[in-house]
Amino acid sequence: MKELLEKLVGAANVLIDEPMKNHTSFKIGGPADFIVVPQTKKSLCDTVKTLREQGIPITIIGNGSNLLVSDKGIRGVVVKIAGGLNGVEVERNTITAQSGVLLSRLASVACSSGLTGLEFAAGIPGTVGGAIVMNAGAYDHEMKEVVTETTYIDENGNLGVLKGVREHKFGYRASIFQSENWIILESVFRLKPGNIDEIRAEMDSIARKRKRKQPLEFPSAGSAFKRPLGGFAAKLIDDAGLKGAKIGGAMVSDKHSGFIINVGNATANDVCELLKKVQTEVSAQFGITLEPEVKMIGEF
Repeated sequence: MKELLEKLVGAANVLIDEPMKNHTSFKIGGPADFIVVPQTKKSLCDTVKTLREQGIPITIIGNGSNLLVSDKGIRGVVVKIAGGLNGVEVERNTITAQSGVLLSRLASVACSSGLTGLEFAAGIPGTVGGAIVMNAGAYDHEMKEVVTETTYIDENGNLGVLKGVREHKFGYRASIFQSENWIILESVFRLKPGNIDEIRAEMDSIARKRKRKQPLEFPSAGSAFKRPLGGFAAKLIDDAGLKGAKIGGAMVSDKHSGFIINVGNATANDVCELLKKVQTEVSAQFGITLEPEVKMIGEF
């Protein structure tokens, strides 16, 4: 297996028995049998096609910013998109970005090119691919507002292209990629001309808000729960008296109760149990079932 992976992606891009805590923003997760980081679209396509032909389990991750990985780790091969596939091209009012590009870099490129529309994404700690899959958003904006086209490979290794909101099936923290076994290669973003100083000022303002309101000093996977219909998860958690609640090293942030944070060597089980506790209490008190936004991978 090691030799095959090294042939596909290069020896420098293969990790063996690698702790997933080194690859998630939660800083949690047991060992993956193998992690590979393809550097080109061809390398990614060849790797996925070969592994699928041989029946080897594949797990695709971006930057690991919304993941909770099991303490038992991940069997098979983890294909990590962040660290590779980082090409960005600007043409007039559009930016084409490969799936491994960090959103912070994408927003910065847009700003320096005098293009507005991606300011909201500057502080989201994920990749383009992950953001498309989740229709990531912040401050009343979402990816669906700016994405016009996405190129992907399907389960048979064939290239496909989606255009527009309808084909992407964008919804609240949802897209077609959550129900299909497809892998994003790149996306096209249509933006508008803007003033660079004003764009940068908006990005700086959003960064200050994040620092003031969110527990960025602790590892987390961002918002722990999706926004329930007609309300806010953080307020429900607050009203249920769960701010600061702890299980092991996992805690409901006392700065923003929409976040579950790792305050000291938390395990995936700690986080999982705390998620369940919050769901149970909120459901019991308010009759509302909170749906986790964090994606769980591995055996729980």
